[in-house]
Amino acid sequence: MASRSGIRRRLRTSALLLTPMLLPLPAAAAAAPAEPEVACTSMDVELAYRLGRDILDAVGARDASTAVYVHDRVTDTSCELGADRAFDSASVVKVTVLGALLLDAQRQGRRLSERERGLARAMITASDNASTTALWRQLGVAKVERFLRAAGMKSTVPGAGDYWGLTRITARDQGRLLALLTGDGGPLSGRSRAYALTLMREVTPDQRWGTPAGAPAHTTAHLKNGWLPRATRGWRVHSIGAFTGPGRDYTITVLTQDNADMSQGVRTIEAVSRAVHRNL
Repeated sequence: MASRSGIRRRLRTSALLLTPMLLPLPAAAAAAPAEPEVACTSMDVELAYRLGRDILDAVGARDASTAVYVHDRVTDTSCELGADRAFDSASVVKVTVLGALLLDAQRQGRRLSERERGLARAMITASDNASTTALWRQLGVAKVERFLRAAGMKSTVPGAGDYWGLTRITARDQGRLLALLTGDGGPLSGRSRAYALTLMREVTPDQRWGTPAGAPAHTTAHLKNGWLPRATRGWRVHSIGAFTGPGRDYTITVLTQDNADMSQGVRTIEAVSRAVHRNL
């Protein structure tokens, strides 16, 4: 595949029981050090190829600043780009905080208090920072880490002190979190999972950008977004989403950094998301 803006890009697709394939590269690119690549696996090799190609086109020359993880249960298709690269979480960590709160309540054999439910709703639906800080302090890092272990989110590192927005996350771990919330089993009960998804479904209209862009009609979006400017690596802009409906059950995670402003990150996320929705 020809390079774009001087950045070599590779697409790898494979179908189960088939030999993985790499798109042919120019000789110079083939001899160069390994570059980030989109890797897709599926029982449907043509679907895997289209998804990988379209995700690459959507990311363009920004693959060093973008991580993607997609999984579709219906077709057993997965795609990833830089899925193990670490990013500052910004507000997408709030779903993890909610998971830790729900797991802690389960272990105590109780339901959330009215106060906790109010804080959780504000944290997820309106991305309220004060509510997040209150729950983060209530839980403490130890209980957040306990949830991470139970969820298999091995690469996620909680932020120090009250800096929950500097939790280090990966697209793969966020994909694991979404799979936990939308699947059966795992550390959270069915009641807890349904509650978390309800809050994610009710995110305020002004924050419903990102992964829902281009979602098919009659598909329900459960999402959480995050945005954070820093002196180094510019704006972090992220979006995680789970999409369900007739014949549909898939998740999309897109993490970005090195954005000049928030809108640049949103454009990248929505371009990737449209590519995924179009194919799934």
